[in-house]
Amino acid sequence: MRVRRGASVLTGATLLASALTVATFPASAHAAPSAPAGTGSGKYVALGDSYAAGAGVPGQSAGLCLRSDHNYGHLVAAALAPSAYTDKTCAGAKVSALTTSQTDAGMVVNGPQLDAVTSDTSLITLTLGGNNLGTSDVGFVDVVVACSALSVTNPFGAPCRDFYGDTLSKRLDSATAQLTDGLRKLSAKAPKAKVVVVGYPSVLPEDPKTCFGKLPATSGDLRFLRSVMDELNEKVAKAAGAAGATYVDTVGPTRGHDSCSSNRWIEGILPTSPAAPLHPNATGERVMAEAVLRALGH
Repeated sequence: MRVRRGASVLTGATLLASALTVATFPASAHAAPSAPAGTGSGKYVALGDSYAAGAGVPGQSAGLCLRSDHNYGHLVAAALAPSAYTDKTCAGAKVSALTTSQTDAGMVVNGPQLDAVTSDTSLITLTLGGNNLGTSDVGFVDVVVACSALSVTNPFGAPCRDFYGDTLSKRLDSATAQLTDGLRKLSAKAPKAKVVVVGYPSVLPEDPKTCFGKLPATSGDLRFLRSVMDELNEKVAKAAGAAGATYVDTVGPTRGHDSCSSNRWIEGILPTSPAAPLHPNATGERVMAEAVLRALGH
């Protein structure tokens, strides 16, 4: 998901706008997951949005894609040692970014991600779909900002759930169809490639009480937001299955380390470790990499 200041679902929902800019933290080193020697072969291409890019995690590359050299793709590549590795991930990517350039103020930020895939690609990972939830390019964060703004209108209810109704489900249905089609196009370009679709981690807890004082949304809307993330993962998994790709769950491996946890692997709306709001920090990216490696048999 993109992590710059973006338009909110609600005009004037600015109480969290300052949190939509990545904080600056000192860079630090993080060890890559290990794998048996000699397991790497072929070409590996990483695709996806800010969860795949590692937005805010040191060290960040130049440009607006907010790629980290310690995102899960880089860590998987370090473990597998492929003959070539290409990181085409980019913050703000919607499913359409597979086949269409991402632009910002008329400037191309990232070309079509499928352009990086060739017939001799042997491994592809991707995380996509979350940005299709929002009206701007900050996706789920966009929705959280709207829920936070609405919380003052009905502190003991679920005003955000009432506001959205089934809108988000419909957006996810559309994203699922697009993702299935995109994955089939991807496989057509690289018919011998192993395609791994990586789900979104445990951004929110199962018990909304743990978010008291940490995330300004009502208990009812926190349950709603959690259900939205669950539905997102379910439909991403459905798209992966329909296209013959492998789906990797990252909710289980990150459970208990959500954005409201006292031991966060997913940062809160105001990050305390280097990462974008509501995104994996370095530990979260490492745990996601480990989940991918397990799915690959390493």
